[in-house]
Amino acid sequence: MPFINDLKKAHSILWLLLTATLLFSSCDTVKRFLSTDLEEEDYSLGELYVDEYVKEVPYVPTPSAEAKAEGRVNALGIEREEGDNEALYNAIQSWMGTPYQFGGSTKAGVDCSGFVSNIYQEVYQRTLHRVANDMQLDCILISRSELQEGDLVFFTNSKGRVSHVGIFLKNDIFAHSSTSRGVIISRLGDSYWSKHFYKGGRVKDS
Repeated sequence: MPFINDLKKAHSILWLLLTATLLFSSCDTVKRFLSTDLEEEDYSLGELYVDEYVKEVPYVPTPSAEAKAEGRVNALGIEREEGDNEALYNAIQSWMGTPYQFGGSTKAGVDCSGFVSNIYQEVYQRTLHRVANDMQLDCILISRSELQEGDLVFFTNSKGRVSHVGIFLKNDIFAHSSTSRGVIISRLGDSYWSKHFYKGGRVKDS
């Protein structure tokens, strides 16, 4: 019965290979399943880059020599203006460079909504929804021209669903956790972010 034994062995090997393949190929499926409450948030952030590849170029502040001499430069290296919320800039500075991690919420790795949630809890003592799309429920939606310091900025993916969120600062710049560079400062005016900008969000009074 050598043929039968060989057939059984081949069947066993095939089954092991199939199981291993399914196990590894299902990682993404499992990730989707386990992230039900994060659906369309940072998982979908990857879809922001489906339409066109974007190599994130962080915004580099260039305060004037006068501002530097007078010490009017905040923790992020941005020229300080009257009325700026220093606590906000200091909190963001402490997260700068934190790598992007899907579902992350610590300085070891953080996704976009995790970053925004942490900043809002620390600076404003406010608890927001964990998912970018759901954070709209915490806000009054506003236009880009109405944005003020501390407002949220929402972006859509290629399917038109909100999948990314950041915090507006001033002068057309915002802080966020990008998939390519982690926590950085970017410009709303950059072609990619301008194209995918959806709405601003002013968090409602508790």
